[in-house]
Amino acid sequence: MPDESPTTLRPATVRPTSLAETAAAVEAAAAEQRSLLFTGAGTALSWGAPVTGTDVVLETTGLDRLVGHAAEDWTVSVEAGMPLSRLQQLLAPSGQWLPLDPPTERAGATLGGLLAGGDTGPRRLKYGGLSDLVIGATLVLADGSVVRTGSGVIKNVAGYDLAKLMAGSLGAFGLIARLTLRVHPLPEATATLTLAVPDPAQALVTARAAMRSPLEPVAVEWDGQQLLVRFHGTADSAAARGRLAADIPELAAARVLDTDAEQAAWERLSGLVHGEDGDTVLRAGTHPSLLPILHRRLRALAEDAGVEATLVSGVAQGVHTLRLRGGDAGTHAACLTAWREAAHEAGGSVTLRRRREGVDAVAASWGPAPPTAPVLRSLKQQFDPDGRCAPGRFAPWF
Repeated sequence: MPDESPTTLRPATVRPTSLAETAAAVEAAAAEQRSLLFTGAGTALSWGAPVTGTDVVLETTGLDRLVGHAAEDWTVSVEAGMPLSRLQQLLAPSGQWLPLDPPTERAGATLGGLLAGGDTGPRRLKYGGLSDLVIGATLVLADGSVVRTGSGVIKNVAGYDLAKLMAGSLGAFGLIARLTLRVHPLPEATATLTLAVPDPAQALVTARAAMRSPLEPVAVEWDGQQLLVRFHGTADSAAARGRLAADIPELAAARVLDTDAEQAAWERLSGLVHGEDGDTVLRAGTHPSLLPILHRRLRALAEDAGVEATLVSGVAQGVHTLRLRGGDAGTHAACLTAWREAAHEAGGSVTLRRRREGVDAVAASWGPAPPTAPVLRSLKQQFDPDGRCAPGRFAPWF
């Protein structure tokens, strides 16, 4: 028989179906000093640095119940393993929704995974991200203890907004088990303006004009070739905004997409952000004015490396996504490292979300540690002193 050492054994998988089972599974892992990886639909497993030495994979897809929906109070409580798409279906009959459109939604992204990943979509311009909609959370910490924060608090951890702490933590501080969320009225209609703007500097000027206008867009995105400006409202108000754009010089040449074209445009943008197998994808946050500089830097790097590069941007907010394809792991690594360095030098932050096979062997998953690294290390020590949750995810920061 082949020798199966501890390093070659596959991690055990548990799929609890209740909060009590979840806490018990985490507590048992703690008692045995076993490392944990939390996963829902797995849409963000490649984000950050690779997790190393996992003993137990805890799947949250069994935690998928609607706990309560107070439509009159505009709140909903739900287990964190529920997919966002399913929750939207449950809310729709009440004329409500979560105003989120992350690119991972079509892949089944769960609410807990979206919060842990800090994943957002174009509508963040108007509504913010999931963490901005959380009014209460139930978490399971590394020792199996259950803590609650926000509305309906039974046990809290003084001094921390734990829901905000979990946003972007990638499972390194504990497990998100339940969320209480603020919902919004489901818009009657949407409309999208499109304007050909291949130049990023002009895209920035046009986006600023849209933001200063009375149009009140919920999303302003540049896909590398065109600017997309989206509105919500009644059918009449959405149509009226489309007509009003003609009076804004920078948007005078824009046209209103029909329903099918609107859906196709946003799906294309989502695909560019999400990427595909074989791509390398970076997500960066910078001051919006840096888009032209980052675009020029990328074009030079891609030309030198011989790779196809795409940069799309939530240009009104400075949220940029770089996608590389073609070439080999070495060229991807060189390009991502140099572009990430440029973003960091400009004061931005960058997360590696997807990488071509082999990139990890020649490129660091994270860039230089941020100024907040000592705080992050302190939080990790407080909430997971043995480093058992998602070990290696933020290496070498902590």
